[in-house]
Amino acid sequence: MGESNLVHAPLVTYASVLSLLSLCPPFVILLWYTMVHADGSVVQTFDYLKQNGLQGFVDIWPRPTAIAWKIIACYAAFEALLQLSLPGKRVEGPISPAGNVPVYKANGMLAYAVTLVTYIGLWWFGIFNPAIVYDHLGEIYSALIFGSLIFCVLLYIKGHIAPSSTDSGSSGNPIIDFYWGMELYPRIGKYFDIKVFTNCRFGMMSWGVLAVTYCIKQYEMNGKVADSMLVNTVLMLVYVTKFFWWEAGYWSTMDIAHDRAGFYICWGCLVWVPSIYTSPGMYLVNHPVNLGTQTALLILAAGVLCVYINYDCDRQRQEFRRTNGKCLVWGRAPSKIVASYQTSKGETKTSLLLTSGWWGLARHFHYVPEILSAFFWTVPALFTHCLPYFYVVFLTILLFDRAKRDDDRCRSKYGKYWKLYCQKVPYRVIPGIH
Repeated sequence: MGESNLVHAPLVTYASVLSLLSLCPPFVILLWYTMVHADGSVVQTFDYLKQNGLQGFVDIWPRPTAIAWKIIACYAAFEALLQLSLPGKRVEGPISPAGNVPVYKANGMLAYAVTLVTYIGLWWFGIFNPAIVYDHLGEIYSALIFGSLIFCVLLYIKGHIAPSSTDSGSSGNPIIDFYWGMELYPRIGKYFDIKVFTNCRFGMMSWGVLAVTYCIKQYEMNGKVADSMLVNTVLMLVYVTKFFWWEAGYWSTMDIAHDRAGFYICWGCLVWVPSIYTSPGMYLVNHPVNLGTQTALLILAAGVLCVYINYDCDRQRQEFRRTNGKCLVWGRAPSKIVASYQTSKGETKTSLLLTSGWWGLARHFHYVPEILSAFFWTVPALFTHCLPYFYVVFLTILLFDRAKRDDDRCRSKYGKYWKLYCQKVPYRVIPGIH
């Protein structure tokens, strides 16, 4: 039984499962409607729903159209093709609870470059106008909501009938199985990793593609791009570029190495990322704010710095693990704790826990620059409406929850060594505060 399934108490899990299954899909549609058709004003949407009730909500929910399915299918097929065909270095993931070592092909950066160049090229040469994607965004989200639900059901069935590895199994509860997933590393055939596709090549890639889409749509509408939109687009692209540059490192994180492929991860990456994560840019399309060069450059510099610190945190830990602690951290030998633990098969293994550099400031300090960079690519929208800031608030809650889940997992894995680690690094996320 994967420990990720039971980190939260069963009752809490039930409540969150049922509320997320029932609330997330309508929320995606309401967010899109508010950003695109209600001037970004929550009050306006609320008034509309108050007057028109449930029927009003049904009326604004776009039906998935043929063009929406076509756009999604072409994009998904293109990304799957790149994932399979582009060359890349062979990378091994961390040893799984059942003792398996997943093998990946690290071609994310190349796939990202090919995707953006192709997309912008199609627009530049007049073959396909990305503004079409924006114009059909509601239908695309609607199609993704239903399509992804079907996808998650298929994953659930696959986990029962044909699991790809021994890192799979049922909790005995269909709802929890569907939500948390049955398999840790589902694959189609030997080489096509489903989680790499949903999380990285569909979800994160769509973030970059949509950031460009919003920018082009504003240009098509106004004949120019406001500096606020440029700052937002550039910072989002810098962040997504950082993600793909470091993609092999992402395969060692909680999302891939601990969370199974179920509704929680897969639906989140297929629907929530393209809609919620990109929402500040979606808002800016119809709200071109002029910041002035100085303010724009200041926000841009602050955002880039935060993305860099976020990257450097991950790089530092990765380098420390790769060299087995025989590296320099901020110019000196790292301080560390050697922790031993037992695998589910009863073998004793050791891990090194880094307690200096960025990782000496707090156990999850890297979440601080991540939240700040999201703030900096949202702040060009200024403060007329609060909805553009939903992503920043959501991300903060998500990462603080993840920090807690990670701490709980490590506490049960490392026992007394974790206690020692927490004495050395007492703060969880924010140094001096939390």
